Amino acid sequence: LVSGEWCGTMNLTEPQAGSDVGALRTKAEPKGDGTYSITGQKIYISWGDNDFTVNVCHLVLARLPEAAPGTKGISLFMVPKYLPGDDGNPGERNDLRVVSLEHKLGIHGSPTAVMEYDGATGWLVGEEHGGMAAMFTMMNNARLGVGAQGIGVAEAAFQHALAYARDRKQGKAPGTGTIVEHADVRRMLTAMKADIFAARVIAYECAVAIDMAKATGDETWKAQAAILTPIAKAFGTDVGVSVADAGVQIHGGMGFIEETGAGQFLRDVRITPIYEGTNGIQSMDLVARKMMDGGDAAYRLLDEIETTAEAARSTLPDLAEAVWGAAETLRETTEWLVGEDLNDRFAGAVPYLRAFARVLGGNAHLKAAIAEGGKGPRTALAQFYLKRLLPEHAALLAQVREGADGLYDLSPDDLAA
Repeated sequence: LVSGEWCGTMNLTEPQAGSDVGALRTKAEPKGDGTYSITGQKIYISWGDNDFTVNVCHLVLARLPEAAPGTKGISLFMVPKYLPGDDGNPGERNDLRVVSLEHKLGIHGSPTAVMEYDGATGWLVGEEHGGMAAMFTMMNNARLGVGAQGIGVAEAAFQHALAYARDRKQGKAPGTGTIVEHADVRRMLTAMKADIFAARVIAYECAVAIDMAKATGDETWKAQAAILTPIAKAFGTDVGVSVADAGVQIHGGMGFIEETGAGQFLRDVRITPIYEGTNGIQSMDLVARKMMDGGDAAYRLLDEIETTAEAARSTLPDLAEAVWGAAETLRETTEWLVGEDLNDRFAGAVPYLRAFARVLGGNAHLKAAIAEGGKGPRTALAQFYLKRLLPEHAALLAQVREGADGLYDLSPDDLAA
């Protein structure tokens, strides 16, 4: 498996256990020989089977007998398609199968399977009832990876749209005469480029924090990696969707025609805000578990941002003031947030994460302008972001401070009326 000769899957989700992984029912019965009998059904299994590797190793979350309810009673098992023989090579076929393949909106190059385990033989990975901790070792890295996936699709969609806009002629346009000269098209393209840059820097900063935490063991780096992970995942994938959507719009009617390829970016990237923990779950994680320190990790990030802004006041006063003011508004809202109950936090979790990302993005653009000496394309892009996109943080944080007030005033019947 480590050498890449065999491949692997992860099996968490069940029909009744999506984001609520603790509701899973797959069973693991000890067989008395160090192995376990795994029985249950799993859904949304990427590459559940293939014919180009000699074995497929499934990491399966399941419950041992007498296990506690919820996530505390979950263990992790390795369940291979073929049981290794005495020589380590694949031997007898295990009792598992692909039931069906899902028909998806996008990512058609990656088959998604429903898997059935019918007393399949598996081996315990890690400690009993330690399945979630073991799986999250992988999932936290995967969340950054999915954020990067969103950014990668965004970059491809942007380049595709830019090439079209530089070629397509329509209406009266100055300069080249192509639609890239129209103000609205230029606005969309510049916003796409500015958001991709912001999301990419947030992902890089998260990756640096993860690496530094691993290299040093320092608790401050660990806390920074923890708080940046949900932001990198959610913002990177949201940017992927918004940029791909804008790419379709720039193509106009041709964006709705398959032959241009613009639509595929949008279909393929739309899964990224959903898998590896929905962006709503990422946001709830940010305002709950990642604020268990009273907001200390958030405040350290804001201190760094304000220090950068203070240093730039003499050379880039307008940009520096915009970033400093946004950081202060975010700090004040964070101070309010950590004093609220969980449901009030959850009600504003998504706009809070988005506002945090906007401020982190503002800091990234300010640093780019500083590095360029305050004159050039990076500075022009920073001007655009800080004047046109960063101001969104104020409206987002106003939503946050409403908490859950009024959120339940409309009943489900009212919503359906």
